[in-house]
Amino acid sequence: MRFASLGSGSQGNALIVDAGDTKLLVDCGFSTRATIERLARLSVRPEDISAVLVTHEHSDHVSGVPRFASRFKIPVYLTHGAFQVLYKDQGVFFECRLVDSHAAFAVKGVEVSPFPVPHDAREPVQYTFSNGLHHLGLLTDSGSITPHIISVLKVCHALILECNYAPDLLETSSYPSVLKQRISGKLGHLANEQAGSLLRAIGATRLQHIIAAHLSQQNNLPERAVRALADALGCTENWIGVAHQEKGFAWRELF
Repeated sequence: MRFASLGSGSQGNALIVDAGDTKLLVDCGFSTRATIERLARLSVRPEDISAVLVTHEHSDHVSGVPRFASRFKIPVYLTHGAFQVLYKDQGVFFECRLVDSHAAFAVKGVEVSPFPVPHDAREPVQYTFSNGLHHLGLLTDSGSITPHIISVLKVCHALILECNYAPDLLETSSYPSVLKQRISGKLGHLANEQAGSLLRAIGATRLQHIIAAHLSQQNNLPERAVRALADALGCTENWIGVAHQEKGFAWRELF
């Protein structure tokens, strides 16, 4: 099993998980044209995608889902809450499959396990993925860490983890106070130090890859996120990957 990012940040997010004949696109916050171009960088055709999985309804995660899924006739998996906000009254031209935020399901050769997260969306989830040998975990868009999140991610061999902001940079930014409070609140986003605390809680004995993701371009710096995760793991900083807004990150493989 391998995984890569098409881009990560407030201007658009998309992750691809590849397990042989099963290729899953997690969120699609880019136009159809941009998504096709970004997939091509990874040598993936849109026709190869088995399903699109939605984490929540915010535009940086789903703005490209309807057109992309419609054009290539790809089923979309999403929670009932996300469906209610996004598609109930808008005319759906692709196949929607509702998921339970506490129930695993299979997409061909991959077991997908949604889990709820505290975020200011209708019914937000994140996911773990397993091919029977390895587990990949995704956690972004979560304002705080719950015991359930820790228990879910403890089994992961790779983790894509939100490091959205550095508190001091957010505090001194030009953002209005209401937005600062939203970002740093319990239903907002994870700061670098919160992400580090999660890593300490789950341990690092299984991890082959750790990627810092969903970094704010205004309120964080890649080196700050990398340092926080490396300190938490007690590893060198060059072992920590970063998902960038424009280039995402290249294929990472689990062995």
